[in-house]
Amino acid sequence: MTHEIDGKKITEAHPKRLAAEAKHGHPLEQLRKRGRPPAGNGPGKVVTVRLDSDLRRAVEARAVRDHKNDSEVIRDALRAWV
Repeated sequence: MTHEIDGKKITEAHPKRLAAEAKHGHPLEQLRKRGRPPAGNGPGKVVTVRLDSDLRRAVEARAVRDHKNDSEVIRDALRAWV
């Protein structure tokens, strides 16, 4: 069985190179960011709402039309309304 990281095969030298890099520290700009990006001014809170089937279809259609996901469409609508 071969293992890969980012499409590259892992060799015997790979763990040694990673250990050496870790020993000297990793540049922060090379580290992957974790978690979801903020949706607005900072961390968000999940709010559950019920949508009837017509409204749900309308949100989905708008998301496709605007090249956004459903959450972005709903946030945009709430910002415009409040």
